[in-house]
Amino acid sequence: MEQTLHVESEAVVLYQELLNLESARKEHTAESPFTVSDAFRKRFFALIDALNLRLLDDSDNFYGYFLFQTGRDLRFDLESPAGTSFKDAKYIMYFNPFLFLPLTPEQMESALKHEILHILSLHLLRAKELRKEFSPLAVNLAMDIVVNTYISPLPADAVTLAVVNLQYGLAMPLFETVEYYAEEIQTALDRRQPRKKEPDEGTRSNDALPMKFNPETTHDIWDESDDIDEKAILEFTQKAADGARKEKLSSYLDSLLATLANKSNTLPWYAYLKKVVRTVAAERKKTTTRRNRRQPERLDLRGDLRNRKAKVYIALDISGSISDEEFKQAMEQVLQIVKVYNHDITLIECDNEIRRIYHVDKLTDLKERFPQRGGTAFAPVINYCNGKNPDILVYFTDGKGEEKLPQRPKGYSILWLLSGKDRTLSLARPYGVIKKLMPIKSKDPLFDFDTVEKGGFSMANQERNVDLHEYIRG
Repeated sequence: MEQTLHVESEAVVLYQELLNLESARKEHTAESPFTVSDAFRKRFFALIDALNLRLLDDSDNFYGYFLFQTGRDLRFDLESPAGTSFKDAKYIMYFNPFLFLPLTPEQMESALKHEILHILSLHLLRAKELRKEFSPLAVNLAMDIVVNTYISPLPADAVTLAVVNLQYGLAMPLFETVEYYAEEIQTALDRRQPRKKEPDEGTRSNDALPMKFNPETTHDIWDESDDIDEKAILEFTQKAADGARKEKLSSYLDSLLATLANKSNTLPWYAYLKKVVRTVAAERKKTTTRRNRRQPERLDLRGDLRNRKAKVYIALDISGSISDEEFKQAMEQVLQIVKVYNHDITLIECDNEIRRIYHVDKLTDLKERFPQRGGTAFAPVINYCNGKNPDILVYFTDGKGEEKLPQRPKGYSILWLLSGKDRTLSLARPYGVIKKLMPIKSKDPLFDFDTVEKGGFSMANQERNVDLHEYIRG
């Protein structure tokens, strides 16, 4: 109780000091940049420290421990209470005191959680790609909808699902992806007739300070992040998250950290498959049937064949919990991926041994599933593929097989697609990438083939959480 009173009273005092400084600046030297004293900065960050202690006492103390690992600074040009960028190998959280200090202590805590959830959701990375397809406003609203769903209390001007639905005449459901929300909002924005700009609408003079939240610019500061590769940021974020995890987490936080823990899960399974197939198709295969272009008279030298055939082997565990419809929809995505490349697909139906092998060129080639027999063993398929030299093995299974393979895969990648309730792989060493098969309801930008059909299954929906008890507001 004492901490609450301290934060609230100190915020009032600091805010009044800000107003006095701004009033004096306008009266005497309005053109000069707004600055505060070192004493003010010290008191402001002492207030942030007090809020951090409150977060450490919270049931989700993860936020408090994570905040310890971020840098801090003031930015009076921010059009939001706080913002984050990645600089000098760490996350920097910036604050605009004019927008932060008027919040209640509880809302201040929510503002801190808001920034941390953006970090954990990798929105600083994902926004770059999304802005290639959607407007900054659509992307900002979509990302704020996702994180604010799990935060309470929120300021009156906060972006929530309910507010956006009402404002744009939409009926978007809970727990959808950022991509889904961005597409729906962008469609609504495109339907609107462009308004005539009123004098000075959406603009302010160079010396004016932002005094209210602006959803269109709230995440512009992300663009100031250092230009480093995605892997480095991901590894740093994972490390910071691991350092903050002390006790049992809420289901939503737990799901976010589970995604970070598996670096390979940053891409949906079909995006990973597309990357592999595209790489294979771009490779050159040595051949003696074509003369070397530089020395055609040398018949002993091998030439190059471009766009060699990608050999894709697909194993279907017929003993597991993968339904016919689930497999069919996933195969539809597989065929969409490979159809623009020279490919050869071999389907292997298996349980504790291989039951049937046949080629697939289109969905209608899929045969009625072989009658189920034994349990699950991965070794027969691995041993078979070792003698066939595929480029990739896609293994549909519930994951309940051996703990160790007697023979390791030779010269090819494995993409494990797990279905069922647990969606865990029994192998201690998978020799490949593990993805979870989950339903997808809307178009995912990563599913961007030359011709694309909606539907299918992937693990792309990171935002969805079926636990409605996590829903707080909006």
